[in-house]
Amino acid sequence: MSESSDETARRVTLTADIVSAYVSNNHVQSADLAKLLSDVHTAICGVTALAPAAEAAPARATAQEIRRSISHEHLISFEDGKPYKTLRRHLTLRGLSPEQYRAKWGLSPDYPMTSASYSEQRSELARALGLGQQRRKTVAVVASDPVLQSVPVEAGPPKKARASRKKDG
Repeated sequence: MSESSDETARRVTLTADIVSAYVSNNHVQSADLAKLLSDVHTAICGVTALAPAAEAAPARATAQEIRRSISHEHLISFEDGKPYKTLRRHLTLRGLSPEQYRAKWGLSPDYPMTSASYSEQRSELARALGLGQQRRKTVAVVASDPVLQSVPVEAGPPKKARASRKKDG
């Protein structure tokens, strides 16, 4: 059997299964049975003919859609159309990496994954905690304060001398 014959046989079998399940639970006149079979078979053929076409044509975002998807407060996902402050977790749940997402929707490599307001909020929090600046601040304070420069730096607590044992011999 060829592939088209296999597909046709599969559609006929699926049609028969659907119609038999419907007829077993509903009253259908014998004169209407042929029309019911034809309608279900046509519907199945229409659905299976659309499925490959939908997969073959990947969606691409237009330049206008890309501009609209980026705002100061959030980013609009092309996957579900909902706003997010960061897209990384959303994409991970959908099994996509940021690179795959950008490639799928035709976005540039510098398309943001976090909103500007969220990035600013995280940056302010990091500055308030002093992250990334601790070493520079310490060196700058010591270099600018003459009192701290004159204080000798201790090497830590003095080490205890180890007593050497002499072997009796």
